Amino acid sequence: MITDPWFYAAAIPAMLIVGLSKGGFAGGLGILGVPLMSLAVPPLQAAGIMLPILCAMDVIGIWAYRHSFDRHNLKILVPGAALGILVAALTARYLSEAVILLLVGGIAVIFALDHWIGRRAAQAPKPPHAVKGSVWGGIGGFTSFIAHAGGPPFQVYMLPQKLDKKLYVGTSVFFFWLVNLIKLPPYAYLGELSVGNLETSAILLPLAPIGMLLGIKALHVIPEKPFYRLAYILVFLVGLKLLWDGGSALLA
Repeated sequence: MITDPWFYAAAIPAMLIVGLSKGGFAGGLGILGVPLMSLAVPPLQAAGIMLPILCAMDVIGIWAYRHSFDRHNLKILVPGAALGILVAALTARYLSEAVILLLVGGIAVIFALDHWIGRRAAQAPKPPHAVKGSVWGGIGGFTSFIAHAGGPPFQVYMLPQKLDKKLYVGTSVFFFWLVNLIKLPPYAYLGELSVGNLETSAILLPLAPIGMLLGIKALHVIPEKPFYRLAYILVFLVGLKLLWDGGSALLA
């Protein structure tokens, strides 16, 4: 069990931010959880501590959005994500965290810029696409395994469809619930679900429902257009933060 107070100074706000994100509010910020905790512990350990808490949050999310999710998109995304998780599990110990941060941050920034410069808001909603969904699902599974950073690839595929906000968030909740379940065995194999890490997870666990219920409440208050406008802005800002962190780590 971790006793360092500096770890909890980073982990407590990280858990609340992730909870808000999992509840459907400020979805892009959920990607900051592992980077924040990585200020005090190695990134893969931070991801291992967070995974059981994410699974607990998923239970709340599944109940809250049990009537609002897109089965067709899930059938496209999840198999690709499973393959991405497998690749990540086999290569996790050989990857530089800086490279992963740069990859995820680059995806997020390019996606947001493409949306604004290309004026996608004026375009018709995109339909589900099996090939694109499988590719982005695979990238999402890979980045989710490394740093619980599957949000940007998921958003690249899903946001252009312009689904109802509850349907979009519900699909996200179910997708990452399945992804997190798939990640459990390889995380255990890599030793990141050790007794010490699980004890630390248990200490942080009470923060999960607090953050998530606040996120669910906020989602019902925010109108549709501001919700998507905020989503793109947050994706862009988070992408910049990850690019900065990755570049700094690479040049250190």
